[in-house]
Amino acid sequence: MTPYKLLNKYPKTMLNKATGFLADYTHSLNPYTGCSFGCAYCYVRGMPVSTFRGEEWGSWVDIKKEAAGLLEKELVRAKSKGKVTIFMSSSTDPYQPVEVQEKVTRSLLEVMAVNPPDFLLVQTRSPLVQRDLDLFLKLKERVRISMTIETDLDEIRKQFSPSAPPIPARLKALGELAKSGVPVQAAIAPVLPSSDAFPDVLRSVVDRVCLDDYFMGDGSGGRRTRGLGIGSIYEKLGLEDWYGPSAYRIVYERLLGAFDEAQIRISREGFAP
Repeated sequence: MTPYKLLNKYPKTMLNKATGFLADYTHSLNPYTGCSFGCAYCYVRGMPVSTFRGEEWGSWVDIKKEAAGLLEKELVRAKSKGKVTIFMSSSTDPYQPVEVQEKVTRSLLEVMAVNPPDFLLVQTRSPLVQRDLDLFLKLKERVRISMTIETDLDEIRKQFSPSAPPIPARLKALGELAKSGVPVQAAIAPVLPSSDAFPDVLRSVVDRVCLDDYFMGDGSGGRRTRGLGIGSIYEKLGLEDWYGPSAYRIVYERLLGAFDEAQIRISREGFAP
């Protein structure tokens, strides 16, 4: 029995116009609504899709049925009008646990492998992404896998996202994808407290890193995240120095010891096609 509620939904559309932080893309694509990882800092907690639901974020997931057929038609239509770049996903994790059985994400990738967009970014924090290696190889340079690795300290991860996959499993999956020739990056997003060794840990698996925080990346200069009470977690841990608009510089300066400056992208630039 799952610890969260599952509902089947039949959407009218799959491709949504990308705006705001994702304006570098033409479309966003979400295989599910809701996310069982339920990270404490997730900006979607404060958005209408969550607040109007009246249920705790992380306690429910809507499964988008017949999604592949819908995407197939929409993709043909969108490509007839010009370039198509897709961000998957903006408000859910495409590889959360329900994907193991439902395979909605895989069905969407199968459509895109046959009729590829100009570019697809897959944003996840789940090692399950490795399952679809065969489809990523078909997409070649048109895809990039962006794995959220906010810290190298799993005890810190547990304070902010206890239901999300462990950091070592994410690193292993990302390394395997990279070795197989799939374009990848590590997304330190949001920046969480980490050790001095973090850059070397990342450098052993990737050659591209994206750095983002609550203040650059939540779409409201950090106000949306403040409303979630995230500051109290830092206070409880005695790590207030890590919560502020300049905290990302701690990690950035450390990264420069392991990566070339050109390999480190900041905020929106790092997620762009």
